[in-house]
Amino acid sequence: MAELIKIKQDGRVVLVTLNRPEALNALNSQVMNELATELKPYDRDPNVGCFVITGSQKAFAAGADIKEMSDKDYMDVFHEDFFSGWDAFAKLRTPKIAAVSGFALGGGCELAMMCDIIYCSESAKFGQPEIKLGVIPGMGGSQRLTKLVGKVKSMDMILTGKMMNAAEALEANLVARIFPDDALVPETLKIAETIAGFGKASTLLARESVERALETSLQEGILFERRVFHSLFATEDQAEGMAAFTEKRKAAFKGR
Repeated sequence: MAELIKIKQDGRVVLVTLNRPEALNALNSQVMNELATELKPYDRDPNVGCFVITGSQKAFAAGADIKEMSDKDYMDVFHEDFFSGWDAFAKLRTPKIAAVSGFALGGGCELAMMCDIIYCSESAKFGQPEIKLGVIPGMGGSQRLTKLVGKVKSMDMILTGKMMNAAEALEANLVARIFPDDALVPETLKIAETIAGFGKASTLLARESVERALETSLQEGILFERRVFHSLFATEDQAEGMAAFTEKRKAAFKGR
């Protein structure tokens, strides 16, 4: 049983809530392992179409758990390949939305960026303040942040440890939309329901195609997209979706 995360499924949407309020949802190895282990069966379930990851209004996640790291030395973190377990969460194929209120700092910001979309509340604050601890981001922050907001803003955040508020995050393309604090999770769940309502094959392949754009040349990316587009003509959902359009009715996707 998961202890540090709460999982609630409603239809095709799975809401995952970080649950370490006494530590402002600081991310330790147990949180990492629970996310990877508990969400894997949902990821493989054709009846699950979207994840929503959130915390509390005060903190999405205030960072990685410093107490867990402070006594480690180089050989400890090297042999453990410390933080590598987060790759399992990042590689979940089902679309993931981060709903961020309050602090998303260090590992919290990095966890949000592992998701496919970030929505935030007006109170959200993002940051990579690891430089203040004598280290750098270790869960992908220097890479994902740079790809999302560009070199200059990424350098500014990582080298100074400054925080970015919700308005700045929207302007910098770190987040997609801002909602009032009380409306964040309900509005995010509505969007998740929309995504989950489409055929799972098409949503999984759509997110893989967008991810490929960050990893390859334009020409290779276009070829990948075209072949994926072609492959979807082998699915029942493609036939249903196009038939529903021509018949002017709502499509009934089955994930096949």
